[in-house]
Amino acid sequence: MQLAMIGLGRMGANMARRLACHDIAVVGFDRTPAARTALASEAGVTTTASLREAIGALRPPRIAWSMLPAGEATDSTLQSLGGLLDAGDIVVDGGNAHYRDTLRRAERLASQGLGFVDAGVSGGIWGLKEGYGLMVGGADDDVRVLEPVFDALAPDAGKARSWVHCGRTGTGHFTKMVHNGIEYGMMQAYAEGLALLAAKQEFSLDVPAITEAWRHGTVIRSWLLDLTAKALAADPTLGDIAPHVADSGEGRWTVTEAVDLGIPAPVISAALAARFTSQGSAAFSDRILAAMRAAFGGHAVEKERSTGDA
Repeated sequence: MQLAMIGLGRMGANMARRLACHDIAVVGFDRTPAARTALASEAGVTTTASLREAIGALRPPRIAWSMLPAGEATDSTLQSLGGLLDAGDIVVDGGNAHYRDTLRRAERLASQGLGFVDAGVSGGIWGLKEGYGLMVGGADDDVRVLEPVFDALAPDAGKARSWVHCGRTGTGHFTKMVHNGIEYGMMQAYAEGLALLAAKQEFSLDVPAITEAWRHGTVIRSWLLDLTAKALAADPTLGDIAPHVADSGEGRWTVTEAVDLGIPAPVISAALAARFTSQGSAAFSDRILAAMRAAFGGHAVEKERSTGDA
């Protein structure tokens, strides 16, 4: 089996590597030469200097997986793919697109006889080793063709329920949107709780030690807590991380959808608002949030600027 991986950033490159390790040949393309060069020597992966070359290197029926940021980059790439692929080929959008954009794109590609599958992908920079959580939307026939790809990318490759076919086109990205909204709330709860511990100065609590202990046997243990404990062990005050927490869009979409559907989502809404207010704050909880985002997703963190002379 083979496919083209379009977009070789943090996620796309490691997904290409994981697929190649499971004997799925990958033809990779990225507009950035450095990204192509980084994969050029990987076994099972070849790279090309153009999107046309990448598609031309595939045998029909062809699979093109887009792993690009939501918005214009994805839109323009899918339009280009529509002109390069033939009826019966399949396009997969693995970026965190808004599901309404996904529905629009799927309709356009379907008019050309192309299959379209939306894949919500979670796992961040750890996916190469641990596998990726996959939430897939699309027609049954298209998803069936892609099963070996999803099996290879998911944790415990090939085991039941290692990835989920959520339903028709659009459901994969909708489910991933809600997943990320939940993530916002979980991260905020950890950050606020640890900030409370740090603020109780008369107790001189060892916050890194408590966080480490919570990882074992408690009802709040999780991978996010594992990553937080690791960050605190390296720097108990997180003093080198600026308390600025970006929001990349999915939290906003989740809150908007909750309003549209009349579903109360106070925790997710409050977590989103906390991110809005983080810039310029010196709150320990915001440092915790920034550290978690860096740990699971490789997101850039702003370093605290020194107030002393250089």
